[in-house]
Amino acid sequence: MKDIKQLAKEAIKIEAQAVAKLVDRIDENFEAAVEAIYNTKGKVVVTGVGKSGLIGKKIAATLSSTGTPSIFLHPTDAAHGDLGAIMRDDLVIALSKSGNSDELITIIPAIKRFGIKLIAIIGNKNSQLAKLADIVLDGSVAKEACPLGVAPTTSTTVSLVIGDAIAVALIEKRGFSKDDFSSFHPSGALGRKLLYKVADLMHTDSELPSVNLNTDMNNLIYEISSKRLGMTTVVNDDGSLAGIITDGDIRRAIEKNINNISALKAKDILTRSPKIIDKDAMAIKAANIMENYKITSIVITDEKNRPAGIIHMHDLLEAGIL
Repeated sequence: MKDIKQLAKEAIKIEAQAVAKLVDRIDENFEAAVEAIYNTKGKVVVTGVGKSGLIGKKIAATLSSTGTPSIFLHPTDAAHGDLGAIMRDDLVIALSKSGNSDELITIIPAIKRFGIKLIAIIGNKNSQLAKLADIVLDGSVAKEACPLGVAPTTSTTVSLVIGDAIAVALIEKRGFSKDDFSSFHPSGALGRKLLYKVADLMHTDSELPSVNLNTDMNNLIYEISSKRLGMTTVVNDDGSLAGIITDGDIRRAIEKNINNISALKAKDILTRSPKIIDKDAMAIKAANIMENYKITSIVITDEKNRPAGIIHMHDLLEAGIL
């Protein structure tokens, strides 16, 4: 018996090699498939049996989430009445390793009678499905990763990658943006990361800690403690941002000036040129800045460089961004 790790490595190599060979299959047929989907006035209906059907569900989901309305329809359900879900302006993508599955071949004539374009992602270019399809995308593989050579492994991976390649091409062709993507994902961690902007989470107005350059230590500490953000902005006489002071700055100042604390002013201990961010920036950008610079808050300034808000790491945690 082969070592388990060796078996796993061989399976990965087999599938990786099959995927790599797909690069040479990106030809006029692939381009025609993308154009056909892009120009479809209706929806894309993805269909397939067994493991191909499961891959088809994922392809339909990916297309729908990236701007191409899509559904998955099982051939058996279609043959028993659900074929009515397919309209004349739709397009069908059929997945099959053999291309001769009875359940799938049974519904193709009905689809063709409507004049609906059929794209086949297929493992056998000489099959019935290949002959019936308007566009054939070659999903054939030299061998399955399964040691028995029967369980769909490499073949389903190849079909999935072809589907992803189609989706990626359509994203670019449609000019599909992150904002478009976030509108389709309002829930969950992914949606939160793409949907929230800094302005949605920042502390403003009475929640915004602020002192001037000549604020003494007592009032400085009170401002930081009362606003509960672990820091305060420091402003010049014209209201523009001079810098920030954090809890850490206070501690370091006390350590260095233990005998002369009362004489310190905000201007003596502030950190100049703090990290700032625009209120319209995505919240995930603020999170990246905090992580990269090991800081817990960022200042938002207005067009006159006046403090307009503070976004804290806790805000990002509560919103599910981190």
